Amino acid sequence: MPYKTVRAPAVYSFTVEKSEFIAKIAPLSSSEDAAGFIDSVRAEHRRARHNCYAYVLRDGFESRFSDDGEPQGTAGQPILDVIKKNGITDAGIVVTRYFGGILLGKGGLTRAYSQAASGAVQSADVLTMTEAREVAFSLDYSLYDRVARLIPEFGAKTVSQDFADSISLRLLIRDELCGGFCARLSDISNGRLAPSVSDVRFADFD
Repeated sequence: MPYKTVRAPAVYSFTVEKSEFIAKIAPLSSSEDAAGFIDSVRAEHRRARHNCYAYVLRDGFESRFSDDGEPQGTAGQPILDVIKKNGITDAGIVVTRYFGGILLGKGGLTRAYSQAASGAVQSADVLTMTEAREVAFSLDYSLYDRVARLIPEFGAKTVSQDFADSISLRLLIRDELCGGFCARLSDISNGRLAPSVSDVRFADFD
């Protein structure tokens, strides 16, 4: 099944009642990644009173959150709710709060942490990762133009290409289109092109 994640870290910040909220979102692939990400934000904002976080991982359907000293339910859970509402996984958000001296109350804190997390998501490049296979083959120059026309027709992405005595291509193709692509390769080459096909992996076709 396709899933959504973020391409790279992104930051969003705003101030309410003199408290500054800085939200950072980042892609993650494991709980170790998550711990490292959280620690790095804490190190960057050592003077902040709170570094609240939430993350969701596909591996083991794991999710974690922390209020980091804020009243229970006002920070970590709202951040997690934003991540889940947007259907994002393999990603985490840390929201840093520099206290401005004015109490926001539970409702104000919940709204602020939700706004911070939502802003981080909106600031990020959100990707849809799709099941794909890598297809690799070599071909004669005489077939290249016909093969080159197939690549955009099937929405394939070129991983690498090497032009030597023959042409070597490695492509990423959506899993559901892979069989049709290989059949077309066979047709235009009279059966001479028999690509090697990888196991299913996830790739971004945006």
